[in-house]
Amino acid sequence: MIYAYAALLIGFACQVVGHYTFPNLLINGSPSSNWQYTRETDNYSDLGPLEDVTSPEMTCYNTGVKSSPGVATVAAGSKIGFQAYGNPSSLYHPGVVNVYMAKAPSDVTTFTGSGNVWFKVYEITAVTNGGQSITWPAQNLPSVSFTIPKQLPSGQYLVRMEAIALHSASYYGGAQFYIACAQINVTGGGSGTPGPLVAIPGVYTGNEPGILIDIYYPIPANYTQPGPPVWPAS
Repeated sequence: MIYAYAALLIGFACQVVGHYTFPNLLINGSPSSNWQYTRETDNYSDLGPLEDVTSPEMTCYNTGVKSSPGVATVAAGSKIGFQAYGNPSSLYHPGVVNVYMAKAPSDVTTFTGSGNVWFKVYEITAVTNGGQSITWPAQNLPSVSFTIPKQLPSGQYLVRMEAIALHSASYYGGAQFYIACAQINVTGGGSGTPGPLVAIPGVYTGNEPGILIDIYYPIPANYTQPGPPVWPAS
């Protein structure tokens, strides 16, 4: 019995190594308290990933948790981000990052993010060398930050962080998604028209070449970032 219990503990420890979530919103480099502005995710305790891209959990990974975080006021043109928490507290696995936003029609705290409302504002992709090597700039980052576009209209938004771990992505459903959504109120915005707009879930089928991929052998000659292009185009 003792040996069986010890084996169970070891197995659990191995399972959670390299898993993470994003409870802290960074505002101009300063972290919020845990879940102060970020919707508490269903993996807040076990840190486990989501692997079914068709699941309703893909939106904000919080269908089983009904927390009531606040709304952070941030100016267009300022920098925000997400700080990782886990074992270790970094984006441990090789993979890529996408950050999406969706404008709430009124109160963001009741906004579900359903429909074609999401647009991509930031990404960290892979670096390839024609099949000689592939590297992952997002790997081991303790946090991910980006600048809110100055062209973004003022209003309340969901900001969705998505880290896609690809170490087991050689089979369908093997890619691991680590997700969090924060609630913000953007002030001093512009008159841009964000797009293209996509639905989450819906933006991925799981068969995309950047999601269903063997990153080890043969070494990919190139990498296609999942999702729409970043708005605004650089």
